[in-house]
Amino acid sequence: MRHRKAGRKLNRTTSHRLMMLRNMVTSLFEHERIETTEAKAKELRRLAEHLVTLGKRGDLHSRRQALKTMNNKKVVGKLFNEVAPRFEGRNGGYTHIFKTRSRPGDGAALAIIELIPSVAKQEKADKKPSKKKDTQKKDTQKKDAQKKDAQG
Repeated sequence: MRHRKAGRKLNRTTSHRLMMLRNMVTSLFEHERIETTEAKAKELRRLAEHLVTLGKRGDLHSRRQALKTMNNKKVVGKLFNEVAPRFEGRNGGYTHIFKTRSRPGDGAALAIIELIPSVAKQEKADKKPSKKKDTQKKDTQKKDAQKKDAQG
């Protein structure tokens, strides 16, 4: 029985699985979006969320812990200086997984995992008035003016 056994083995040895996930999380923070299988994406999400939390903490110990996991110092710098500040007001849920297609060779379900856009960008997008509403207002104003001209 698999009770209390967290994580997926992904048909790989432990060393291969851990190195693959380290490479994938480094690529995710470098490019902010990667395509992989659904199972790998779900496993990668666990590691990526933890690393963003370390980045939000921002102290030297957290940076060293992130360096233990990720292979590239530049990407760790990007995590701590660019990515983590984007999620300052957010508690978890830093990634999205979109199911895309099945791979032609073996039929594996593929997915895109990406870091969500910053909270500030979302607020700006919500505050912008849509062009449809503006054009609707102008159209109703024109119609009202035409009615007044026809009546008077």
